[in-house]
This record gives sequence, C-alpha cells and structure tokens, in this order.
Amino acid sequence: MLDIYTIGAEVLREKALPIERFDEQLASLVESMFDTMKQGKGVGLAATQVGLAQRLFVIQIDGDKRRVFINPEIVETSVELENFEEGCLSIPGVYADLLRPATITVQAMNERGRRFTLGAEGFLARVIQHEFDHLNGVLFTDRLPELSRDRLLKQYEKRMRA
Repeated sequence: MLDIYTIGAEVLREKALPIERFDEQLASLVESMFDTMKQGKGVGLAATQVGLAQRLFVIQIDGDKRRVFINPEIVETSVELENFEEGCLSIPGVYADLLRPATITVQAMNERGRRFTLGAEGFLARVIQHEFDHLNGVLFTDRLPELSRDRLLKQYEKRMRA
C-alpha cells in the first residue's frame, strides 16, 4: 500500500515528468497504485497523489477493465459539457458538481510502453480528465468558482481539525 498525499502536499501542485523506463519497477508501481486506489475506494489515482511526480495514472470504474495511462495527452474534447459531482482521494470528504467536456480522446502508453488512443465519454471521460489534471498540478477544486472553492476548502480544514 502507498500513502495518498492530501491537499497541501507540494507534490500535488507539481507538473509531473514523463516516464521513460518501462520495467519491473514500473509494473510494480502500477500494481501498488491499483491496490491503493481500491483500498481508498477510489476509481482513479495519479502518481502525484502517491508522492511521485511522474506522468502516470490508473483507473478502474465499475463494469470496466483496469486501465493504465502513461505519458497521456488529451488530444480532443467535445464542445458539449456535462455537470457531475466529483470527489478526490487527496481531498477526502469534499464533493462538488463540476462541468467538464462530455467526450474526450486521449493518447497514452500502457505499462509495457505500447501506445494507444482511446475515445471516452460519460464517467470514464470525467475520470480521465480528473486524473490528467493531477499530472499538471491541478485539483478539481481549482476548477470551481472561487466562492464555492473557498467554502469547500474551509469545510475540509474544519473537518480535519475536528
């Protein structure tokens, strides 16, 4: 199990660096990230959330297979937006509705270094965008209107002190 870093940790604000080595160490990290994500009852986990500024995230949503995204790039987004409640393992207990593109196209590599392109919609598209943001030092709360963000973060800080 890996430690999940929470808001305030500097690594969550770093722009992650590309991964260049596809080896046993990377495969082990991917497995540990899936285990940690499952233990935390999450559907996605970025390497920055476990303290590693590397361009990697894993996803497993209900009814879908495990997915690994290494050095991902979102190459297309729809004009249509969807509103949906988001949360984050790095800001436990904080949830807010957030507009994001309804469909996306992402290019990435898997844990073996094989390139792929994936078109995603609905919840899968949302989770990919959320985790991709982590690789650029962006938390979902950063995308909220300032008043909503401030209110949520104050609630979170109050809960953490209790």
